[in-house]
Amino acid sequence: MNDTPSLGFAHFISQTDGLGKALFIILVLMSLATWYLIVVKAIAGMRTRRASDKFVQHFWNATSLEAVDREITTHGVNDPFSHLTSHAIYARRHHAQYGVSKLEEAGSQTDFVTRTMRKVIDEETAKLENGLSILASVGSTAPFVGLFGTVWGVYHALVAIGQGGGATIDRIAGPVGEALIMTGLGLAVAIPAVLAYNYFVRSNRVLLARLDAFAHDLFAFLTTGQQVVNDGNIRSLKTPKPPVQN
Repeated sequence: MNDTPSLGFAHFISQTDGLGKALFIILVLMSLATWYLIVVKAIAGMRTRRASDKFVQHFWNATSLEAVDREITTHGVNDPFSHLTSHAIYARRHHAQYGVSKLEEAGSQTDFVTRTMRKVIDEETAKLENGLSILASVGSTAPFVGLFGTVWGVYHALVAIGQGGGATIDRIAGPVGEALIMTGLGLAVAIPAVLAYNYFVRSNRVLLARLDAFAHDLFAFLTTGQQVVNDGNIRSLKTPKPPVQN
């Protein structure tokens, strides 16, 4: 039988010291956090885009703002576009009924609606960017954590050479293997984080650009009640006629 000990991954991890194990655990935790965010944000982004497309289509096919408001009341706010529309409609109605009762409502109805819509867009931006700082941090620091482990493994190899008086394979295989493993782990953790960060940033930028364009159309309709020209197509909602005063 061959009694030669295996020099696999588990062997190198078992031979490292406390600092090496700590660096390995840090990289594993970084990887788990990265893949958790990738899965969660990918699923959430897919649901958000699907709900947004459905609401925007319903909005421009609605007969009135009241119909849109009833749709939001029935199905709730499930995407940034319905969130923006709900608050904008409420802001216009609230200012028309109660006027200015506190500082945040100061100014004309147009000013109040503008501030409300800007606040909602800021909230949606913050929600979309949630978790991106973790991906950016992992992508930028994981290679250096792995590099630190590499330096530590090379240091152990040099110590083994110095103590043994010669650079034999059995003395340096463990430390050099540890160094190479740490380098590979650092890259394996950083690359998915960087790619995911770039993808989510671009996806968020596209969605926010659509939301901003929709906000301009919605604001124009809420403040003027006139048709909105978008992408060469005339879109309009019917506004209810005011009651006749006797």
